Amino acid sequence: MAYDFLYEVEDGVATITFDRPDKLNALTFEIYAQLRDLMAELRRDDQVRVVIITGAGRAFCAGGDLYKIIEELLERDMRSHLEFARMTGALIQNMRLLDKPIISAVNGIAAGAGAVIALASDLRVASDKAIFAFLFTKVGLTGADMGAAYLLPRVVGQGRATELLMFGDMIDATTSERYGLVNRVVPHEELMNAAREWADRLKRGPAFALSMTKTMINNEWSIDLASAIEAEAQAQALLLMGEDHRRWFEAQKNKQKPERAKR
Repeated sequence: MAYDFLYEVEDGVATITFDRPDKLNALTFEIYAQLRDLMAELRRDDQVRVVIITGAGRAFCAGGDLYKIIEELLERDMRSHLEFARMTGALIQNMRLLDKPIISAVNGIAAGAGAVIALASDLRVASDKAIFAFLFTKVGLTGADMGAAYLLPRVVGQGRATELLMFGDMIDATTSERYGLVNRVVPHEELMNAAREWADRLKRGPAFALSMTKTMINNEWSIDLASAIEAEAQAQALLLMGEDHRRWFEAQKNKQKPERAKR
């Protein structure tokens, strides 16, 4: 399928590169829909074990295109606005439901929807030139967009999330790391190497164990401690009977390196 962004798969790692550098990689209706559908399709693609998202040029993604989305929406009715908002939310939901690790390599400004896409990823590696801005309130919209008010408090805490979503201010890479928004900040020229290093580690790991870990992280956000402990017991019992765990044990016993089981 042809996409309005770059999409490459190499040795188990899919790389999505927003590719409108002259527009700071702003999103269009088509890009939103294509990303939403791709994230759903990747659940069934056994050739892909890890996903990297990044941007071409000096931006990661500056959010929705001013003319191709915002100007057009202002001419539409309420139903069309709701359909659009639900589509953008479906992209984030599909990212969280994808049972494979997603790494955002944030190379520059990540604003609005771009910031939420990075937020919805499992891991975030940022260039020292990265800038984040959940700027929805700056343009007269609610900071609660695309799941931001659900995800951000769980990543940076309620207080920081309230600050970021209400003020909509830009924060640099160092501040983002201090807040816990990004996992790691690296020199700009080392960004993709750092992201690929993590992707390589993850793709060599036990796919079902990683899948179950992401699933349980998602599921346990909304349950009490006793329910979480029971859910983890059931999940771990399943993994204890899994092929990857057995291979690890046999390798340890024979002082060998374990072979990865097929997904």
